[in-house]
Amino acid sequence: MKTGNLGKVLGAFGLLLLLSSPFTLLVTSDSHLAAAVKAGVGLVLVGVYVATNFRQLNQFATRKTGRAFGTTVLLTLGVLAALVAVNALAFKLNRRWDLTQARIHTLSPQTVSTLTAIPDPVRAIGFITPAHPQYGQLEALFQLYRAEAPERFEFTFKDPRRSPDLAAKYQVREGQTAVVLARGEGEHASHTTLHTVSEQELTQALIKLNAVGTQKVYFVMGHGEWPLDKEQAPPNDPGASLSEFRRQLTQEGYAAEPLHLAGVADVPKDAALVVIAGARVPFVAPEKDSLRRYLASGGRLLYFADAGLRDGLDALLAEHGVQVDEGIVADAQFNSGNPFVVLSLFYSDHEIGQPLRQQALNVEFPTSRSLSLLRQGLAPGVQVEPVVLTSQHGWLESTPEENALPSAGEKTGQLILVAAVTRDTKDAPGKRFDEGRLVVMGDSEILLDPNWGHEPNRNLVMNALGWASNQVTKITIRPPDREVSTLELDAATLSGIRFVTTDLMPLSLLGIGLAIWLARRNK
Repeated sequence: MKTGNLGKVLGAFGLLLLLSSPFTLLVTSDSHLAAAVKAGVGLVLVGVYVATNFRQLNQFATRKTGRAFGTTVLLTLGVLAALVAVNALAFKLNRRWDLTQARIHTLSPQTVSTLTAIPDPVRAIGFITPAHPQYGQLEALFQLYRAEAPERFEFTFKDPRRSPDLAAKYQVREGQTAVVLARGEGEHASHTTLHTVSEQELTQALIKLNAVGTQKVYFVMGHGEWPLDKEQAPPNDPGASLSEFRRQLTQEGYAAEPLHLAGVADVPKDAALVVIAGARVPFVAPEKDSLRRYLASGGRLLYFADAGLRDGLDALLAEHGVQVDEGIVADAQFNSGNPFVVLSLFYSDHEIGQPLRQQALNVEFPTSRSLSLLRQGLAPGVQVEPVVLTSQHGWLESTPEENALPSAGEKTGQLILVAAVTRDTKDAPGKRFDEGRLVVMGDSEILLDPNWGHEPNRNLVMNALGWASNQVTKITIRPPDREVSTLELDAATLSGIRFVTTDLMPLSLLGIGLAIWLARRNK
């Protein structure tokens, strides 16, 4: 290759290095040394080009093509300026698109509504060092919260060894990783501490931090209902408990306690809600009267039926417009492989199911009973409506042990799985609330520990609880239990990857292409 041609190739490389050095400094590596080296080498190579092609450059500048070249340079600079302006505008607008399958970079509706409802700004303090493997993941989570509510959520990171007074204030021991959520100042200050942090845990901690008091949810016991604790589950069925449900209640600011109606005249006055889940032994008359007085005075109740069980509460439910049908619901088309394990994405307009309908989430009912809505013999002020239904292919199987096909005389069509009841109690003597609320579900097995991880079911139950207790902000879609799908990289590794992929590789390809073009042009 001639000296002049070699100088052209080197000059092309030099021009690329010189023009891309600001990009290296500001975007790819944030390294002054790398930018300076590129700029210096670029200047040297451009100087080599000028020295080896000085005569041609002098002649070129006096020709008509020289002026055209100058126009091209100005046009190129104009295009570059436009690109810079577009990028600046994009940075200012800060639009984000989450293309991950599990939507790991998108906050759940519950998190968004929780951040919107925070009355006072909350400060998150992460007692974690930058070298910790979870530092980057936690910082990214905090950034999402702050981007959603910049005026209500702020965060900082502290090393417990370098901030011993602050660590002692929040009782964080040396070597311990923790996140403290603090609100208010002085005597009105409050805080809560987390030792493992995910979106679900962080949002639930925000709910508890801003909750006014704790609402008590009483679980009726003494009739073979599902136990609240794992230790009380049968040895042959360790998952037959409501421990995960109880844990969720605690995280959302409720206190779950057992309630024995035997020997008790009335439901406790501090009851925000009463739950009956899978009773196997019939209630006696005084217990029924206690529940009847509770609902008549504006009480709130969640009732979960179960296949083949009789608890003697048929008359009480009938007064509130609901009849639990005999048999098991089946669906030949919408099921999980077993016609008695029914899937449903069919919701009414009731607010309990609206968030699930908007996201087209399938709830799953194993061995559910169907509900019939009554219009006669109701207590004064009672109104009832469906919430969740089967598909049009559903039927009520009266002999599930014999077959799984609809038979003559069996109820078919779109069956009701969940119903919601309101009762006007404004004028009731000794009223608890102006309106009593009751939610009836045809299956209690959705509450058990093995089934609680099915997120649509979990949201359905917690939405029903939020509606029954008249807490509108808790009718939402909660953060999912997402699997960890991130790769932890330190800052130096990330900087190196960014420099190679967005700077070195594109620059090398451009340089090689330009060199090939110049070599062919000069043949």
